[in-house]
Amino acid sequence: MIEASRRPVLIAGHGARQATGPLHALAERLNAPVLTTFKAKGLIPDSHPLGAGVLGRSGTPVASWLMNEADLLIVVGASFANHTGIAPYKTILEIDDDPAAVGRFDAVSAGVVGDAALTLAALLDRLGATQTEDQRPAVAARWAIWRAEKARRAADERGRGVSAAAVFEALSRHLPENAVVTVDVGNHAYSLGRYLESKGQPVLMSGYLGSIGFGYPAALGAWAAAPGRPVVAVTGDGGFGQYAAELTTAVKYGIPVKHVLLDNHSLGKIGKEQLAAGFPVWHTSLHNPDWAAYAELCGATGIKASRRDQLDQAMTRLFAADGPAMLHIEQDPELV
Repeated sequence: MIEASRRPVLIAGHGARQATGPLHALAERLNAPVLTTFKAKGLIPDSHPLGAGVLGRSGTPVASWLMNEADLLIVVGASFANHTGIAPYKTILEIDDDPAAVGRFDAVSAGVVGDAALTLAALLDRLGATQTEDQRPAVAARWAIWRAEKARRAADERGRGVSAAAVFEALSRHLPENAVVTVDVGNHAYSLGRYLESKGQPVLMSGYLGSIGFGYPAALGAWAAAPGRPVVAVTGDGGFGQYAAELTTAVKYGIPVKHVLLDNHSLGKIGKEQLAAGFPVWHTSLHNPDWAAYAELCGATGIKASRRDQLDQAMTRLFAADGPAMLHIEQDPELV
């Protein structure tokens, strides 16, 4: 199937995290783009000539376009949940180490049961002559279109706070290359998947479970697992508000989590779901403290930004701060 394809793409899920070497090698052998699920964001840098970003509801039009143009999807360690956006009507080669996962939701053209790294290495070893097109120019062209659109969205400012595109454009530039990123549940998570350009930093999330409040406690856990690496938590006000006292834990133990909090004064995702279901927005507004001032009261560094032109200086301060620090961003709730 691979040898007969002309425009294959690789779709890597969370199950491919320990197979980055053979995954990249197969992509380069085939000149095939690598799309990731949201759970696998960062598995390939977005700067890689074959890196196409996230596919699905939290994804980029780059990944979506390349999947639509493909004649073969090589799917490695992905769940095929609705959020992943993997098109079931395409020719699919699925690789998974769980026999029950192969074709679980829709029939696939072929399934291989095996460890991702071993299976990809075996495929590389046995692969004969191929007739695949070099898709690097297509990847570069779609990224150029998407980056122009992201820049337009980042520049959109109505005096009601900062756009999500502007927040993640700034974070993309300031994020340490060896950082671990944790993300909570809400509109900000969709925006992170869509706008943040990863240099290979892993993103930890609660799967597709909607476990609001995950982001900051997960950052404490990430620090405990890898205390030498920078840890960045990205949350909304709704999720952080449920576990806000955990900031005192970070202060008590000197856990240097850098926290980017997007504050739209509501449970924004719930409001959008209510509207999508044909109902009015009902009881989603939140009464929040000044989060930057709250951080200071807890003994952490508190920084605030309410305009796009404040983001660079604020991000510089955030990552230069000793110990736990929070950047409280007033977000325009409509510019997600």
